[in-house]
Amino acid sequence: MQISLFLRYRKSETLDKTVFVIIVTYNGARWIDKNITSLLRSTYPVRIIVVDNNSTDNSVALLKKYPEVELIQSPENLGFGKANNIGMKRALELGADYLFLLNQDAWIFDKTIESLTLKVKYQPLFGIISPLHYAANELDLDAAFATYYSRETAEKDNVATVPFVNAAAWLVSRACVEKVGYFEPLFGHYGEDRNYCDRVLYHDFLIGIDADAKIVHDRTITRNFNKDLIQSRFKILSTLINPNHSFAKAWFLGLKEVVGLPKYFTKFYGIGKAISLFFSLLRYYVTAIFNIGKLITARNNAQ
Repeated sequence: MQISLFLRYRKSETLDKTVFVIIVTYNGARWIDKNITSLLRSTYPVRIIVVDNNSTDNSVALLKKYPEVELIQSPENLGFGKANNIGMKRALELGADYLFLLNQDAWIFDKTIESLTLKVKYQPLFGIISPLHYAANELDLDAAFATYYSRETAEKDNVATVPFVNAAAWLVSRACVEKVGYFEPLFGHYGEDRNYCDRVLYHDFLIGIDADAKIVHDRTITRNFNKDLIQSRFKILSTLINPNHSFAKAWFLGLKEVVGLPKYFTKFYGIGKAISLFFSLLRYYVTAIFNIGKLITARNNAQ
């Protein structure tokens, strides 16, 4: 991977910003050593906070081997967003300038955080900046990430501006968190990153992808009807509370998704499953109407 002119000119400068890595774990023992040791090899010094979501494997025991890790053990599985909120708040209390949110099933390269921190320091309009996400073979881009990367709207100094990138590896500035806030607790395990990106854009920050930085995201993407059902519900929720849309437009777009998402999934599951998905999403939409107070609160909090 070529190093940009920007990075060559700037790499000799001393970076004085404090970076805290936030990792949420849940039964991720098989990745922990790879994840943590990659961070310890970082050319840019980091502090590491891990929030464990009450794992039932030996994740906690493995994490306790590393004195560099501050481990916070949750008595219950809080999901991705709410557990990250705990780590993010702790990092800000300790004086973090930047937060690097990293999935448990991912690992970095030596210069990943150095490059990200350098880019955002000199382009502070980026509230979120992500490295490239490679698949486990370390050769190909992660398939879902490649889709997000293809939606580039601008590029400067090897940083592509995009409307969304998944939260497997986000460097988030303190200024962004203080303005945007934390992950919305209405979300369980899916959709919270999309909602957060909507709010980042609402507050006039940019979202970027740094072509000089990379991670490996060791996952296999497979189709699962129940998973797609949950993700579809949270996609609709994200639309309903998107502060970039008026209240009326958000509900209109949400209703369009009730129809459009089953149509999209027909090619994977057939017409019978698609009809089942439609009625499930319609019930979810109607239920949201009766819980409109919570959604209004979430929209107001986002602003």
